[in-house]
Amino acid sequence: MKKLLALVLSVLMLAALVTGCASTPSSGSAPAADGSAPAEKRTIKLGVLAPLTGTNAEYGKGFEVAMQMAVDKINAAGGANGYKLELSVKDSKGDQKESSDLARQFADDEEVMAILGDFTSGACMANAPIVDEAGIVQLSPTASNPDYAGMSDFCFSIMGRQDGEAPFYAKYILKKYMGAKKLGVIYINSDWGKSCYDNFKKQADVEGLELVETVSYVQDEKDFSSLITKLKAANPDTICIMDQGAVPQIINQIKSSGWDIPITTLGPGTSQQLIDLCGKNAEGLLLTSPFFFDPADADITAWKDEFVSKAGFEPTIHPACAYDCVNLIAEAIKASGDGEVTRQTIRDNLAKVEMKGVTGPIKFNETGDITRQYLICGVENGKYVVKEGFDYSKE
Repeated sequence: MKKLLALVLSVLMLAALVTGCASTPSSGSAPAADGSAPAEKRTIKLGVLAPLTGTNAEYGKGFEVAMQMAVDKINAAGGANGYKLELSVKDSKGDQKESSDLARQFADDEEVMAILGDFTSGACMANAPIVDEAGIVQLSPTASNPDYAGMSDFCFSIMGRQDGEAPFYAKYILKKYMGAKKLGVIYINSDWGKSCYDNFKKQADVEGLELVETVSYVQDEKDFSSLITKLKAANPDTICIMDQGAVPQIINQIKSSGWDIPITTLGPGTSQQLIDLCGKNAEGLLLTSPFFFDPADADITAWKDEFVSKAGFEPTIHPACAYDCVNLIAEAIKASGDGEVTRQTIRDNLAKVEMKGVTGPIKFNETGDITRQYLICGVENGKYVVKEGFDYSKE
């Protein structure tokens, strides 16, 4: 009888031990009976899509550096509601198919709770059906095609939309500031480029601006000489370039052809790489930007200095948006409180987040993107300066 009793007690003790091990808290674990937070919370993995190689590599590297800066700061402060964040960065090469293949890998990985990126609107739009089916957020720092965010409840962007920036470019830089009349336009033939051009042309027509010649090119084009010859033959008074990565090459090839004409651009923002690659050829360039690193702002300057020390180049708004995206996801995780953190809760909480980031106030529209205002910036003596502030479009 004693042996039987001892055997029963041993079995009960083993069952209790197994039960105790199985109840170790993890992501979404209920709080303890006393209301305290779970003893342990696992790391939350975020997938990152960025063009680390190719024409837009400057922007992809900026994504990687800025996002890791945000993760390091969040984790050093105890994580997002106790959850540590971890980045899984993959090189999309600026290619839509590559981006979609990688997005599918992230979607199929249950440990990845949200996707940050990609850089181009075209890649993000190609990924939209994938993230929609998987029910995982794709939060892009830079996609600005107005059709992108509305493609899925899981698609978000914080750059602002081309149906806001492109009309500003036509109305306030070209018409009001420059007094341009006859335009030569060269743009990248991509989803972003076509959206940019279409929204620009609508406003140009309203402003009475004449597009005397329009040419386009495909991703990774290197030789623009024939397009420049065609533009020059139309005798415009101003050139408009719509792209990100190829802008320095186009500017340099225009200048090396001996053509002295005012040049404007929509897309690259205040890219330091553009100045580095163009040198004196960039002097007088005018462009739009929703953000500028104000040297009088100590916090912004400290952020910029840290970025430069880690990236080795000056930031544009693009890495600043990437930094803000990580913090937006962290806020969405925090909003779950003691409840379970899932892909769906991150999506639902993200849609309601209001935050002041490095790039200013962020509040999503119903479609999942935001509305921004724009500055007119230019290159003077090898540096970017603000030519007209946000109030210029209100006068």
